[in-house]
Amino acid sequence: MLILKKAFHYLLPLLLGAFVLYWVYRDFDFSQAWHSMLHEMDWGWMLFSLVFGILAPLFRGLRWKQLLDPLVPGVRASDCIDSIYLTYATNLIVPRAGEITRCGLLAKYDDVPFAKSVGTVVTERLIDVLTMLVFSALVFLLQMPVFLDFFRTTGTKMQSIEHLLTSPWTYVTLFCILGVLILLHVLLRRLTIYNKVKGIVSQMRDGLLSVQGVRNKPLFWLYTVLIWLSYFLHFYVAFRCFGFSENLGVMAALVMFVAGTFAVIVPTPNGAGPWHFAVITMMMLYGVSAHDASTFALLVHGIQTLLVVLLGIYGWLSFNVRKSVH
Repeated sequence: MLILKKAFHYLLPLLLGAFVLYWVYRDFDFSQAWHSMLHEMDWGWMLFSLVFGILAPLFRGLRWKQLLDPLVPGVRASDCIDSIYLTYATNLIVPRAGEITRCGLLAKYDDVPFAKSVGTVVTERLIDVLTMLVFSALVFLLQMPVFLDFFRTTGTKMQSIEHLLTSPWTYVTLFCILGVLILLHVLLRRLTIYNKVKGIVSQMRDGLLSVQGVRNKPLFWLYTVLIWLSYFLHFYVAFRCFGFSENLGVMAALVMFVAGTFAVIVPTPNGAGPWHFAVITMMMLYGVSAHDASTFALLVHGIQTLLVVLLGIYGWLSFNVRKSVH
């Protein structure tokens, strides 16, 4: 029974992502997407966008080191960065498991108490959630006139919105929400069991409060800005890769970025499925055809996921080289 429960927890994210991807791309011509990648996509811009995909986890690793230093001075910055690379790659296999992986790596290689590092990760996530909520609220307020102008200039009718709300896409959204609720239930149960272990609560509290001991707070907040700026540019620069998206403005990109960021909360590998659904829907709102929007989401997400795999391999090799040296 226990094996079945564990298998369910591991398989649910994969099944959820597969279901949404199938639904989104069930009538899609993949041969045209392949042709677009080989002959139409601007690889120069794509490679440039990947630079920001490398920088985002790098800045995240440097910021994490600042949280760890008050607890365990001398943690190597390279270990923090490599563990972040491995975190992202691990999340492709088991969503959300990467955070535990990086804490385990530092416990093994840098003697960082596991519970304390978990506390710093929770602090990190809380800061990111607050940052994203403030950022999303600003984008929403700034884009309200743009949406109204879009409906006015394009002659979009309310019937089309009604059709969207009553379409099968609604069921995809509800299915994703259900997946999030199940994940939260599992995490809360695990946390309850975890907190029963003697000494864990105290060490986690130290990790949670580690932000108070950060020595260079301006640099800490600069890293936070750079993390999210890199995430955004990783997405936005990809617009320049295709003729149908290169003229979309920064504000359009911000709306899609926010929608995609909330979509990856759904526990699927690298947000596969929900992210595609969110980006395709928003691109169509800005006048991009369904096929072009689907091509963009498929290729950009696929290439970005390949980058995550390569960075994960690099992080794993880096840790193993250091292990062999020591």
